[in-house]
Amino acid sequence: MTSIGILGTGRMGLRLARLFARSGSEVVIGSRTPERARAIAARLGAGAVRGGSYADAADADAVLPALFLRDGLLDQLEPLRARLAGKPYVDISNPFNADYSDFILPWDTSGAEEIQKRFPEARVVGAFKNVWWEVFDAPHFDAGLESDVYVVSDDAEAKRSVLALTHGMPFRFVDAGRLANARVVERMTLFSGELGQRAGFFPRMNWRLLGEPWTPGAKDDLAPLAAR
Repeated sequence: MTSIGILGTGRMGLRLARLFARSGSEVVIGSRTPERARAIAARLGAGAVRGGSYADAADADAVLPALFLRDGLLDQLEPLRARLAGKPYVDISNPFNADYSDFILPWDTSGAEEIQKRFPEARVVGAFKNVWWEVFDAPHFDAGLESDVYVVSDDAEAKRSVLALTHGMPFRFVDAGRLANARVVERMTLFSGELGQRAGFFPRMNWRLLGEPWTPGAKDDLAPLAAR
């Protein structure tokens, strides 16, 4: 059984711990207070979940820090540098400011890229960045529709490893290309937050890419317009 270590016991960390456990992974929840993590793991009752320290979680086969960049994520991970080397690092972070109204990073980078720069030996895979926490509690939308999780990385093998861990989860996982595409995914999340609050359904919302094969031909209604 593949293990995944989740660092942090906030609303995202606990929901993801439950999700991975239900999908068959061994889950280690890490906290700065190991006793707290062990108590939470016992309450989850979602399968193979145990609690411990950040270091315990970072010793898993894959790691998923559920911490904010604004709260010093990079510095908190520094003591774990050796433990992160060579293994998939599932980055769910979005570089929100304190009131979620904007990002603390400029447009020409992303949280995923900053983590990869700081920890070049980690195999960073961006995932779950576009999913708001309430969607994990009720993942299906109208008519049982599954929404998307966009997965980005420059490491194809690490991406495949992370996708293997998600087997059976109630989402459609989309290979969204290179790590730099995290800039787009993160901004999509910021944008959906603004739209959702104005529309009155924040945070019960997510993205889904819609499309179908298209072949120009006799029924091409756009051709006459293009010729004008």
